[in-house]
Formats: sequence, structure tokens, C-alpha cells
Amino acid sequence: MFTDSTAPATVTATPYQEREIIKRIDACPKLASLQSINRALGELVRSDGSLNSQIAEVIRRDPSLSARLLRMVNSVYFGLSARVNNIEEAVFFLGLRQIRELSMATPVLEELERLQQNTAAVLPWKDLWSHSISTAILTREILAATPTQIDDDTDYLIGLLHNVGKVVMAYAFPDELRVLMTRTAANPAEFCAFERELIGWDHGQIGAHYLARHQLSEEIITAVNYHNDPDRAPRHRLFAAAIQVADLLVRHSGVTGGFERVAPIEQDAWLNLDGWKILYGADGAESALARAAIANSLQRLPSMLQGLL
Repeated sequence: MFTDSTAPATVTATPYQEREIIKRIDACPKLASLQSINRALGELVRSDGSLNSQIAEVIRRDPSLSARLLRMVNSVYFGLSARVNNIEEAVFFLGLRQIRELSMATPVLEELERLQQNTAAVLPWKDLWSHSISTAILTREILAATPTQIDDDTDYLIGLLHNVGKVVMAYAFPDELRVLMTRTAANPAEFCAFERELIGWDHGQIGAHYLARHQLSEEIITAVNYHNDPDRAPRHRLFAAAIQVADLLVRHSGVTGGFERVAPIEQDAWLNLDGWKILYGADGAESALARAAIANSLQRLPSMLQGLL
């Protein structure tokens, strides 16, 4: 763990052996929110017979979730004539999908925030949370513009959790992380190469191992592992590809994540990604539809973040 943000970092001359990497990751605290990702509210909002009043009652039992819900509805729906102070009204305005997203993100973010409070160094955690939520929103929109049918929340969760490896790095490899944060990369893939050079694994591999300890689904673990190189994914390449594209779009919008220095992302740079080609192929009708949906989602991002963070 970080102890002094001003002290010079000491790093190994060569990457760690895999045994040592796994040992350090396994020493990191587990998060209860990841082990019980399908909470009572999540089950309730999936039910066609659920009433707004029932959902509101569950939300009222969680003060933090209630506060985030009201902040979100009043920031997203800024055109309302009066401020919404009633949970049931908020449920009505936001709809079940956004309520479900909020119910998943809130406990994960809160536990990650508590985890980072044990570090002495000042790190850009809020930037990381903003990037994670933005990537989750965009990943869901990107996959919605493909023929893929997803009947659960995997599309949102893979985006939300794609950078969990960076949180683990703050605990397991603090000196290396401090050095990495001083380096500038041309793109996210190059930054991953820096991580492998210093540690032996990049944050995708580290995050995937950590999530496997929490027994999350193979789709989530594989997508997180390969989100910076989806063409290498042995399975679930569409999920990994969607994260890669969403990550670059979010960076282009100015939500960089704060943990690494990556050169500014040029307009339409995502069209050259392996992930874009995996998702949409050539620049035809499917690609045009995706670009329109993505542009709409990027416009909504600032108000969504204001409500969540």
C-alpha cells in the first residue's frame, strides 16, 4: 500500500514471477459487492410485475442509493418544473434500466472508495470512478447497436469493472504504479506494455484474476482480461471489443481516468481499433447506426455522471 506519495519509488529491475504476482493480488481484500452483484433490488427491477412503489421501498432502505438516485434524476431531467424529492417519482422518471444500473454501481463504488481510503497517497480516484461509469454506459450502448442479444447486465458490468485492476495495483504494486503514473503513452495499448514491463501483467490481467477470485462470470472475467487487445480474446470477443471502443470514446470526451498519461484521442480514432472491426466490420450501415447511437450517448454522459458521483 502507498505510504508516502513524495518518496522515490523503488521498482524491480525485471518483472515479477507469476507466482509473486498472484500472491500479491490474492492478498488484496475481497469486495462483498462483487460477490453479491445480484442484490435484492436487481432481482426486483427484473420482474415484470414489480410496481414502482415496491422498488421505491427497497431503495429507501439504502440511504446512499437514495441520495444518488435523487441526484441523478434532478441532474438528468433538469427541465422539470419542480425538483424531485420523492423516491417513487424518481423511479418513474428514470425507468427500470437506469435504476438497475444505479443499484449495481452504487455498492461497488462505495466499497472501492472505502478500499482507497486506506492508501496514504493522493490518487485520482474520482477520475477513475467517472471513467468506469462512463465506460459502462457506452459499452451498453455500443453492444445495443449490434445483433447481440443480452438478457442480463453483463454489458454494463464489464464496462464498470474493466479498470478494477488499477485499484488492485494501488495495493499490490504501489511503487510500480507510482512510476507508471509518470509515463506518457501514445495510446492505452502502449500503457499496458509499460505495465507488463514493470510488473509482468497489465491491469486487465490483474483485474481479471481479482474478479475470478470473486467468482464472477467467465464473460466478465475474459472481457476485462482482453479489453485492450480484444483480437486475442479466446472467447467473448464482442464484449472485450465493446470495452475497448467505449474506453477510447470516453477518453476522447475528456474523461481520462486519471491513472495514466495517454496522448489526446483524435476524432474517429476508434474506427481504426480492432474492437470496432470486431463489432461492426467495414464502415457500412451497421457502423453508421453505431456512430449515431454513440454520439447521442456521449451527449448524455455529463449529466449522468453528475448524478452518480
